[in-house]
Amino acid sequence: WVADFTYVWTLTGFVYTAFCVDVFSRRILGWQVMTSKTTVLVTGVLEQALFTRRRTDIRFISTGLVHHSDAGSQYTSLAFTEALIASGIAGSIGSVGDALDNGLMESTIGLYKTELIDRDASWSGRAEVERETAEWVRWFNADRLHSSIDYLSPTWYETRYREQRPPAASTPEVA
Repeated sequence: WVADFTYVWTLTGFVYTAFCVDVFSRRILGWQVMTSKTTVLVTGVLEQALFTRRRTDIRFISTGLVHHSDAGSQYTSLAFTEALIASGIAGSIGSVGDALDNGLMESTIGLYKTELIDRDASWSGRAEVERETAEWVRWFNADRLHSSIDYLSPTWYETRYREQRPPAASTPEVA
């Protein structure tokens, strides 16, 4: 998974939108809009991403997963590191000042800014950005075609993958 956040100027001041994207399917698993860029912003996105995966695949386990982000203080905080450890996720942090290190996430944020944020010159505040981001994420995951995944949407790509996967091994019944 890759993660980062960006800022959006509104008439009431800046709001921050954070995302967590699955590199395999390009699906946005977690996102959040807040008026502050504290650790809670990125921890909430991690929790949502885990919930999304568990809800869509009962076989999902996070042990062995790698979460990559930039070296921002939110991602290097003790609270975020503890959240990763508690989930069995390995943290990976890019080098300071190297935007290319997290290129897939930077690309997703660029699409967010181009396809949604920059289309409206004046956002009223957090609630409007949150509402419109929710719709954009739904569209991005379910309808937007991505060249890197055979011109499929992320959710369709995942569905196709699950359908091609062998069924889970059955567990013996306990007497």
